[in-house]
Amino acid sequence: MTPEGIEFVLYPAGPLIRTFAYGIDLLAQALIIIVVIISSSLLQNALGIWLYLILIFCVDWFYHVICELAFRGQSLGKRIMGIRVVRADGSPMDPASSFLRNLLRFADTFFFCYHIALVTMIASRGFRRLGDWAGNTLVVYTPRSLALPRRLNTGWLSALAPIVPPLPLSYDEKQALLMFARRYPLLGEARANEIAAGYADSLRNAAPENAEAAAGGAVSDAAYLLGIARKLAGETPAQNHHP
Repeated sequence: MTPEGIEFVLYPAGPLIRTFAYGIDLLAQALIIIVVIISSSLLQNALGIWLYLILIFCVDWFYHVICELAFRGQSLGKRIMGIRVVRADGSPMDPASSFLRNLLRFADTFFFCYHIALVTMIASRGFRRLGDWAGNTLVVYTPRSLALPRRLNTGWLSALAPIVPPLPLSYDEKQALLMFARRYPLLGEARANEIAAGYADSLRNAAPENAEAAAGGAVSDAAYLLGIARKLAGETPAQNHHP
């Protein structure tokens, strides 16, 4: 949950989809090594056996770290399968977390005994392997893989008038409001109002003389945030509808 009181729901990825992603990454790592070897041979500068071993070591140990930090927690396999690595609180990966989770990959796959990782994922909450516990990370589904719409569903939202935010919102705040609107049908009115209460109050207190006027009267906390979300989404006011 954010300091503003908006709750983010994370959906941990299970062992099966992570296995497919890992298999794709193994193929990608093998392809990188093969390309380097072939390029070296074509340039008539064949690498010695020790350099080959160093190359394999670097690709094996740093492929995932580089990908997770450069591509927002996604390697090629994770991107294709629609999952990503985040910190346990939902925040983006940092170098320390990525390094720790991948350092423990050796223990999770000790002598190619992948059942160690499988057992720890099945037995732990959030399908976390040893590396995830060490780095305090989670592998979760991305919004796109959950088929979240890029625009709001105006079928149910059109009953609410757009509300102009009483103060400038940051990019993260706008995205949180839009995500709240997308999740609203799954939450129910009571739960949505509970989640919206803190942040809605802080916005109303920022400009109390404008908030209710913009809404056309008193509205619930959830409806107030939904009205702002509709405004952010660029929807036009509904005709002859009242909140």
